[in-house]
Amino acid sequence: MTAHPPTPDRTGPAAVVFDLDGVLLESEHLWEEFWTRYAARFSATWTPEDTGHVQGMSATEWSAYLADRVGNAEDAATVERAVVDDMIGALRAGRMEPYDGAVAMVREVAARVPVGLATSATRRIIDAVLERHGLTESFGATVSSAEVARGKPSPDVYLEAARRLGVDGADCVGVEDSSNGMRAAHAAGMTVVAIPNPTYPPKPDALALATRVADGVAGAHREILALLDGATTGASGAAR
Repeated sequence: MTAHPPTPDRTGPAAVVFDLDGVLLESEHLWEEFWTRYAARFSATWTPEDTGHVQGMSATEWSAYLADRVGNAEDAATVERAVVDDMIGALRAGRMEPYDGAVAMVREVAARVPVGLATSATRRIIDAVLERHGLTESFGATVSSAEVARGKPSPDVYLEAARRLGVDGADCVGVEDSSNGMRAAHAAGMTVVAIPNPTYPPKPDALALATRVADGVAGAHREILALLDGATTGASGAAR
């Protein structure tokens, strides 16, 4: 775990909490692929609207939705295991890679303030991803929405990440790409840095909750550093 020197005169946020899928990891399309594959096993159609509906949900929530979508042929636990197995297989096959610059961003931010992860991914995926990409030691807290009462857009996963880091939600930056994720981080009182996903664009009302809107990981990196430096406008000029 990264050690942080005392910063008694800090004017910026005390911690940064990242989402995983769509922020650090290029994986949203894989979730959709495997939800679609599972539905097809039972001659059901999984639509982009279904994907948008479940993005940010906990595994318990999306697996129950998918089970219902295919007619409850299998229980939610079986559905979750099948899809997560596919995701782990994709990771091992090299199909689940960080965005360019994402690892460097996390490491640089972690050298300055505590860093957390608040994600809808399961614990199996979190641990496997961080180990594979050498990020385990960068995070002071990692929380799956399966470990809290409610998934995104409820703030539970972000509040729990802040609690484990020992800071208030209002003293954190939350970095998100999806509508439900932005709503969750904002509801936790965090300053939201949005990286709008071009394939699964956030709803306008959710994007309006962001303090900074960044163009990809490089832009988010600059915005986060500007916030940590106490800057009133973003380094990339994308402040809202």
